[in-house]
Amino acid sequence: MVKVTAAEIKAAIAAQRGDIAALFDRLRADGLDEPGVSRDPYGAGEQRAHATIAAVARGLNLEITADAAANMYMTLPGQDRSAPRVVIGSHLDSVPHGGNFDGAAGVVAGLAAVKALQTLGLQPAQDITVMAIRAEESVWFQVSYIGSRGALGTLPDGALDVCRIDTGRRLADHITDCGGDPEQLTRRVAFLDPSTIRAYLELHIEQAPSLVEAGRPVAICTGIPGNFRYPHARIEGADDHVGLPRRFRRDAAMAGAAFAMAMDALWEEFDAKGIPMACTIGRFHTDPTRHGLTIVPGVFSFSLDVRAYDEAILLELEQRVNAIIAGIEQQRGVRFHRGPIARAAVGPADPAIRSALTAAADDLGIATLDIGSPASHDGAAFAACGVPIGMVFVKNRNGSHNPFEAMDINDLLDGTSVLTSWLVNS
Repeated sequence: MVKVTAAEIKAAIAAQRGDIAALFDRLRADGLDEPGVSRDPYGAGEQRAHATIAAVARGLNLEITADAAANMYMTLPGQDRSAPRVVIGSHLDSVPHGGNFDGAAGVVAGLAAVKALQTLGLQPAQDITVMAIRAEESVWFQVSYIGSRGALGTLPDGALDVCRIDTGRRLADHITDCGGDPEQLTRRVAFLDPSTIRAYLELHIEQAPSLVEAGRPVAICTGIPGNFRYPHARIEGADDHVGLPRRFRRDAAMAGAAFAMAMDALWEEFDAKGIPMACTIGRFHTDPTRHGLTIVPGVFSFSLDVRAYDEAILLELEQRVNAIIAGIEQQRGVRFHRGPIARAAVGPADPAIRSALTAAADDLGIATLDIGSPASHDGAAFAACGVPIGMVFVKNRNGSHNPFEAMDINDLLDGTSVLTSWLVNS
C-alpha cells in the first residue's frame, strides 16, 4: 500500500466520529432492554444488530457472505485475492441487560478501519474481512465461542443440542431460525481454513479498570485466558430438621460455603505467587422448591469458572479443585455432582503482532499498556487453530456485562487508529 502518515490515519478515523456514535445508538436500539441491552444470540436482538451492521457494510461496498453458523463476513478485496486474509472480528450479542459496547465496539472498529483505508485510497495487499461473530456470550447456551468455533469447524460434541436458558429451545433450532445450517456444523465443515488466515485481530473494551487506573486510552493484549467450567454443579446432602446437632448433619449449603471459601483461598495463594488466574462462582443457591427456614438444605447448586493464562496452570488448578471437593465430601458427608465440564484453550497473543501494534501506537503518539485479558474472547478459538492473534483494548469505566459500560468514543478512535496503522504498515 501507498505510504501514509500517522496524522493522516488519525484524521481518517477521527472524521468518522459522528457516524460511529450514531451507529452505536442504532445498535443500542436493536437490543434495548432497560436499563441495558439484551442482544440475544440467535434471537431477535442479535438479528437486528446483524442487519444494522450489514447495512453499513453495503454502504461501504463490501462483499457480504455468511456461513453455516450465520456469522457474517464483510470483505474489502485485496490486491491478491488468493493471499491469506486478515480477519478483524468480534461479536454483536450481549449478556441479558448488558452494555452496548462489549463486542459491538470491535465490529464497529473493524468497519471504521476499512472505511479509513478507502478514504486514504489504499487497497490492501490481501483481503481484509470484518467478521460479525455469533453467540460469544456463553451465558445463554453455556457453550463458549459458538460462532467462531462453528466457523472453524471446532464446535464441541453435543453443543447443537444444548438449550438456550430462556427459551428452552436447542441451539440447532435457533441457528436454523437465523439462516444457518446445523447439519454442516454437525459434520464440522469449516468455513474458515486457518491456513488461509494471516491474522485475527480484535478490538474490545477493557473489562477490568486497568486503563482507567493508568489514565491511558489503549492497551495491547498479551493473551486470552483458557478455562474449565462446571455450568451445572450440584452438592447432595440430606434434608433434615433445623434442630439436628452438627455432627449428624449432611448440610449441602454449608458444604457449598466451604467450597467457596476454599476457592477464594486458592485464588489468594496464586495471587501471592504472582500467577494470574481467576475463579467465579456465578450460581450459588439452595433449591427454592425445597429450602425453608427450618430445613437443613439437602441440595445446593452452583456453577464454577476457573481461568488462567497457561495450560499447565489450568491443569494444576483442576487438580486442586478435585482435592478440595474430595476433602469437603469426606469432612461433611456430602457428594458433589459436577455435571459436564466445558473447556476453552488459552489464547496467547502473537508476539510479532503485539510488537507491531505497540509500534503503531507509538507512531501515533498513543500511550498504551500491556495487559492480559481478564475475559474470554473469540480470538482464543482462532489461536487454538494456529491462527496468529492480536487484541487491542479500549478504556472503559464500570466494567462490562452491565448496563453502565462507559467507553468514550475518543478512546475508541485511538484504538481504531492503532488497528488501522497495523493494517497499513504490516
